Amino acid sequence: MDRQQEFVLRTIEERDVRFVRLWFTDVVGSLKSVALAPAEVEGAFEEGLGFDGSAIEGLARVFESDMLAQPDPSTFQILPWRGETEQTSRMFCDILTPDGEPSAADPRNVLKRTLAKAADMGFTCYTHPEIEFYLLKSQEPGPDGSPIPVDEGGYFDHVPGGVAQDFRRTAVTMLESVGISVEFSHHEAGPGQNEIDLRYADALQTADNIMTFRTVIKEVALQQGTYATFMPKPFTAHPGSGMHTHFSLFEGDTNAFYEAGSEFQLSETARQFIAGILKHAPEFTAVTNQFVNSYKRLWGGGEAPSYLSWGHNNRSALVRVPLYKPGKGQSARIEYRGIDSAANPYLAYAVLLGAGLKGIEEGYQLPAAAEDDIWSLSSAERRAMGHDPLPASLHDAIRAMEDSELMPQILGEQVFEHFLRNKRAEWQDYRLQVTPYELQRNLAIL
Repeated sequence: MDRQQEFVLRTIEERDVRFVRLWFTDVVGSLKSVALAPAEVEGAFEEGLGFDGSAIEGLARVFESDMLAQPDPSTFQILPWRGETEQTSRMFCDILTPDGEPSAADPRNVLKRTLAKAADMGFTCYTHPEIEFYLLKSQEPGPDGSPIPVDEGGYFDHVPGGVAQDFRRTAVTMLESVGISVEFSHHEAGPGQNEIDLRYADALQTADNIMTFRTVIKEVALQQGTYATFMPKPFTAHPGSGMHTHFSLFEGDTNAFYEAGSEFQLSETARQFIAGILKHAPEFTAVTNQFVNSYKRLWGGGEAPSYLSWGHNNRSALVRVPLYKPGKGQSARIEYRGIDSAANPYLAYAVLLGAGLKGIEEGYQLPAAAEDDIWSLSSAERRAMGHDPLPASLHDAIRAMEDSELMPQILGEQVFEHFLRNKRAEWQDYRLQVTPYELQRNLAIL
């Protein structure tokens, strides 16, 4: 037994932890949880916890249903919202086959495989997400069918005595108590919309943190009598919720994206990484924007990027190169602005990183940076500049992913097929629905 496992077992005993929750996700990023009695934890470390994988979306086919959940002791945390009495803790799990091999269908393993490839190329990947969400008065819609936000605040607004302000303070305190460092928190542009930015960490830890973050935000909202949603676009007239993520690759202690004196201080490695993301973005958009509603955000305005472009401090670009600290090489990074807050972070970061690494491997050439506001250009101007559109719907995104050679390589055939099957079913359900829009527009005149 290693030191981390011993630490977990000792902490469970000393803190009188009564329940140990084992967490993992299905293929679309829904959090799954099973509670373990403290006496069973040592056995789970040694042998894993058996369960029926065929009952979890995308994890196993019926004829190979036996799976093992292997807790990762480095992710052990006490859950503060469960209270001081009968304390509850959690650990993330790796999913194994009965013979102890990593499951090809485990989203966490997909990201670990991609990070292992980066390591083979000499890189460590760091990520820093900016997570937006809406705080609503309740889960129930108002009289007009729209959700009701908790306030009418806007970007960076300070709302004295505001619900969101108290909410953010409680949420940040709780996040930090489970080991998640927060860099910023503020009111976003939409009424009731908030943003909390997590401090940079390696990509696997960030993905684990995002899953914990969503749980914390939901729990704090429930405690305060409100409802938090990560739905990409809950309001027609207000901005959607993105999860802009900053990426940087390090070779040892050196930032591989930084080159003093070059354009925007970007190294050739960084330029190839961006080129890889831009080239393959249409193929992975179904993963970074996985719901029908995601495309209402991408094409609904409100600073969401809709075209393949990159730029320096250009917030209309899909990939932005920030320059907050000129000359400070360690802070060199790129920001991908397409991903939304409802993505499965393990798969989303795997495809983004995998596409960037492909650009480095193949020496992709980066087109010229976009200096104009891309939203204000005409269609002909965008075409002339090479700013092709992202998929306009989940259907288009599925088609682009189906035609991709790179996505099954990154995701593995099993995750690739299960994910597409899930998304095709969602699109089929959606296209059969008669919506309030159609009834309001057509019923009285047709």
